[in-house]
Amino acid sequence: MDNQELRKLLEQLHSEIDQTDSVDEKGRELLQALGNDIRELLARSAEEPSQAQPSMLERLENSISYLEVTHPTLTNTLSALLESLSNAGI
Repeated sequence: MDNQELRKLLEQLHSEIDQTDSVDEKGRELLQALGNDIRELLARSAEEPSQAQPSMLERLENSISYLEVTHPTLTNTLSALLESLSNAGI
């Protein structure tokens, strides 16, 4: 996956997170942390090839598990991002 594809997927995920409003406190914390991770990756991807931090990947997996029932569209995008990062060896 090149940086442009990653950037597009991250921007899509960031947009979906911004549009998600009906989550409980834990879900909100997970999404806020992911939002911060996404902004960091987007900022770095403009300068150099991006590498996700292990903590980000863990938060991504935790978010998928926690939100999969209540927010299926968001978790589909989270799953696509996780799969893309994994396929890229990140």
